[in-house]
Amino acid sequence: MPVRVQQEDFDLSSEVAQLRAGDARVGAVAAFVGLVRDMNEGAGVSEMALEHYPGMTEKALEAIVAEARGRWDLFDALVVHRVGTLQPQDQIVLVAVTSAHRGEAFAACEFIMDYLKTRAPFWKREVTPAGARWVDARESDEGAAARWAR
Repeated sequence: MPVRVQQEDFDLSSEVAQLRAGDARVGAVAAFVGLVRDMNEGAGVSEMALEHYPGMTEKALEAIVAEARGRWDLFDALVVHRVGTLQPQDQIVLVAVTSAHRGEAFAACEFIMDYLKTRAPFWKREVTPAGARWVDARESDEGAAARWAR
């Protein structure tokens, strides 16, 4: 399954090893791991809660992966996104792709992450010294995704 939404942490090394296992065509693996920061918008963050709409979220992520496969010559792709309550330095998301060449792997990995940030239905709530707050989408994320428009 190219997409998983889960509360459990993931192991980068194991996930990448499984993704490329037994495929001698693979010449490149590109991976991105997103982490919880301890600071956002000038305030300390003690925890972050991620919510999603089960079923809808997975379908949105699968559509993003399918679009990446249509744009680049990929052998495989994986998205693992965590939900629930996370602490600073916890892993949130893994995007990994395999291809014959690094250029396609890098581009597809970045595309998937940019679209995930703007098109996948996740809701984030941070706990700061001033209380809990919902995190709005960033203009910079929208700009990053817009560059992939055809």
